[in-house]
Order: sequence, then C-alpha cells, then structure tokens
Amino acid sequence: MSQVNHIGLLTSGGDSPGMNAAIRAIVRTALAGGTTVTGIMRGFSGLLDSEFVEMTPRSVSNIIQLGGTILKTSRCLDFYETEGRSRAAGILKEKGIDCVVGVGGNGTFRGLNLLGKEHGIRVVGVPSTIDNDIPGTDITIGFSTAANTALESIDKIRDTAASHDRLFFIEVMGRHCGALALEVGLAGGAEAILIPEVEVDLDRVDRIVRDGRQRGKGSFIIVVAEGALEGGAMAAAKGIKERTGVDYRVSVLGHVQRGGSPTSYDRTLASRMGREAVVALMSGETDCMVAVVCNEMKLVPLSVTWAEKKDTNLELLGVAEITAS
Repeated sequence: MSQVNHIGLLTSGGDSPGMNAAIRAIVRTALAGGTTVTGIMRGFSGLLDSEFVEMTPRSVSNIIQLGGTILKTSRCLDFYETEGRSRAAGILKEKGIDCVVGVGGNGTFRGLNLLGKEHGIRVVGVPSTIDNDIPGTDITIGFSTAANTALESIDKIRDTAASHDRLFFIEVMGRHCGALALEVGLAGGAEAILIPEVEVDLDRVDRIVRDGRQRGKGSFIIVVAEGALEGGAMAAAKGIKERTGVDYRVSVLGHVQRGGSPTSYDRTLASRMGREAVVALMSGETDCMVAVVCNEMKLVPLSVTWAEKKDTNLELLGVAEITAS
C-alpha cells in the first residue's frame, strides 16, 4: 500500500445527482484509513482562491440523498493556463495536499491530468455527468437520475398530448451525446428520437407523423437531444410544421434534469466509485479514472476520456421505432 497523507477533494464542471454520495464515500473511506481529507470549494476556481474546508465523518452526514454538490462547482478558464496550474500546485503543496480526487467530466479529468504530469501530484477522477458521454466506463454518476427525471416529465406530457391530439417535441440534454435521449425516448414510448450521432432527417419524422395519423394515431412524442440539430427541439418542430401543417408544442426540460434526489442506482454507483478512488490512491495509482465495466470496478487512464469518443448504443433507435409504431 502507498502512503497517502492528505487528499484534496473537488467537484468540477456540470453538477449531477449522486455527486454528494461520492463525496461521502471518498471522505469516509479515506478517514477510515487514517488519511486527512480537505474539501476544495467550487472546483479548480476554489483551489486557485484557496477555498478549503476540512472534512470529517460528520461533515458528510445526511448528504447521500441530496442532489447537487455540497462542495459547489464551477468552470475555471484560468486552469487551462500553465501559470494557473502552477499556482494551484503551489497552493496544494503549501496546504500539504499530496493527492487530488476530482469528481466531474472529461474537462475535470484534463485538468487533473495536467496537474499530475506537470507537478507530480497524484490524481484520480470519478466520472459524474448526466450525459453519460465519458469513454472507458459503461455509465456515469447522475445518468440514472436524469433519465428518470426526464421520463417522469415525458409521461406527464404524454397525458396532455393524448388529451389534445397534439404533437410534442421534448428537448433533453445532450450536446454531443444522445445517450440520455435514447434512454428516455425508448422508455417513454417516443415516436421518434433525434440525436447528434445520427444525421437528422426531418422528412423521415414527417413520414412517421403522416403514417401514424393515417393509422389513427392522435398524439406523438418526439424526443430531441439538444445537440441533434442547430436550434434544438424548436427548430425540429418548425421544420415539421412546414411539412405537415400539424400544430405542435415544445417542452425544453433544461436544468431540471440535473437536480433532484439521486436514484438508488446513482447512490450505489457513486458510493462504489468514491471508495474505489481512495483505494486506487492507496494502491499507488495515479492519472486514472474509476470506471464501471460489466458492473465491475476498473481503472482506466485519464487520457482515454478525451482521446476516444464513447460509442452510443444505436440499437435502441431500432427498438424504439418498431415498438412505437
């Protein structure tokens, strides 16, 4: 086992449900092993501003059920600069912090990687993003909760869509990855799902609506990932209106998908990943991300998270199409 004296813990980038469960697991696992943990407020920005809080077992009490992150989060442009990272390394060394665990996405992991390579600080990443777009891991913290939040909204919208025989376009998050749209589109019985990985064909959506109406369908749900086309769901809706003349409504679910109490799955996943991050450091590992592959904990190099593009399960599109007909 490697000596780990003092861990700095931060959350960075977009928040996601389950971050607090990961914080709790990291803190209590480290303290149980005799390692001091210091929370770094507001991610890399807080590190540069020396915003530290000492973590105890009681400081993470009653947070496993909370959405968001008690350590706050932000995006930090200064950390993209060599000078900013040098200043951060000096602050960490002055504080006596020899390892950093970062909970976030691939932007967070790039920062950790550079901090480690340039200044010899040992780093481990814990993947947390509702987009589930990080290569190397089957799933990320927050995806399950966001999918369930979006699905609950879609179920409610379907009620009013059916009552008024309306066409609804529902926009979910996913700038570069359609995993969330695929998950909730299939589970919500959407007639069409538009994602960034597949070129959007509004003529095809037009045919789905026309054919459905001829078969007696009154209402339709079209799920749109925000990055599927420029203008998102509103652009898709206007395009179909021009083709069919059918009245429509648009619902952009937005940041509601990031909030809320995490699901049982996310709490369990975050707890497992948080513990594994500390175990990895104590085993001498660095410059790696905790991952889940076939439900087993693995460690993958941080560089994998931006050097590769995560595959999207496009089979779900075919399943959604045939079951929605």
